[in-house]
Amino acid sequence: MSKEEEYSRTNYGRTAYVNFFQKPTAAYFLIVASTSLLTGLGIVMVLSSSSVKAFETTGSTYSIFLKQLLFIALGGSALYLAIHLKRALWEKVARTALVIGGVTLILPFAPVIGKNINGNRAWIGFGSFTIQPSEFAKILLILWCSLIMRRFHDRNEERGPFDLLKTLAPAPMIFLVVIMAGKDLGTALIVMGIAFVMLFIAGVDSRVLLGTALLGMMGVAFFVVTSPNRLQRFSAFLHPFSPSVYKLAGWQTAHSIMGLASGGFFGVGLGASRQKWANLSEANTDFIFSVIGEELGLLGTLIVLTMYAALIYGILRTALHTKDLFYKYACAGIGAWFLLQVIVNIGSDIGLLPVVGVSLPFISYGGSALIADFIGVGFVLSVIRRDPEVRAALRAKRQAKAE
Repeated sequence: MSKEEEYSRTNYGRTAYVNFFQKPTAAYFLIVASTSLLTGLGIVMVLSSSSVKAFETTGSTYSIFLKQLLFIALGGSALYLAIHLKRALWEKVARTALVIGGVTLILPFAPVIGKNINGNRAWIGFGSFTIQPSEFAKILLILWCSLIMRRFHDRNEERGPFDLLKTLAPAPMIFLVVIMAGKDLGTALIVMGIAFVMLFIAGVDSRVLLGTALLGMMGVAFFVVTSPNRLQRFSAFLHPFSPSVYKLAGWQTAHSIMGLASGGFFGVGLGASRQKWANLSEANTDFIFSVIGEELGLLGTLIVLTMYAALIYGILRTALHTKDLFYKYACAGIGAWFLLQVIVNIGSDIGLLPVVGVSLPFISYGGSALIADFIGVGFVLSVIRRDPEVRAALRAKRQAKAE
């Protein structure tokens, strides 16, 4: 190949790359592709990471995997409905989100349907199926806050630095009180993070944000020191291999790190994880990233991080390009929600953060989290599809395929 041909081919590749990101449909295809790839990888890794546990509990290595397939089908239906839900209905949901979220969060305390799992009262059960209402409370909180923030912004009146905080504070406070009553610190941290990000993107005074952050950290510290179990977890993540905590609170973190370390660059091979054999009790949920690192190696984990980067970039790009403030704030909130979940889950798995029990979006086993994730993505895609340029581009693409 001559130098001229090589230069022409390289230049064409760069131009195609730039042209893709300049297209109005770039965010749409990034979100669709990354969500599909993460879900596909998730179902494969759920099968691999849950096979031992499934066989021990049901006698079949496929029982948890088959449930996850059902959850994906339900999530796909929720995604389709979210994409095609009319704008007026989304805003109606946002107006009633505080009430809906508050009522559903109280349900786990009901005497018959409420379920206590791993010390947390955060589930409601119907036969063999359980639902975690707090997963749906996250998106309800985002929608409610976004609507209030738009109304607040549209008012033409003088406002003090604390006015928006006083307007928004009741919703996350109500949610946090109920969630912490069920002892679910992981979900509470995500809800706190979402509320903080919503205040940040609304332009709240930096001094108010700093004070809010300090109060939040003090609240977390209080709940940690008043619970021996949480205190052990928070102290163990610093030295998980210490003899005093290794066989207790440090066990999960230590074996998660061992799994990641033993994977090397290419991994030990799909299905060949050693840590999932009773060493990681939550291998298919909280610690599924560790199994990915062990079986698919550093390369597999980097691919996962790249897919999350593409997903979150697509969501935040949508937020930046959307003119309606309700949808702008909501898309930014959804992007922050996914980012926080990824940081907390992976941070726990690699030993940078304490273990608080947060799922990895689209990959971890679990119906409530997966369906809520799909609804969040469906909302963002519905916002993108309302753009006239995107609609025209998608219509032209369908017509070209038909021909």
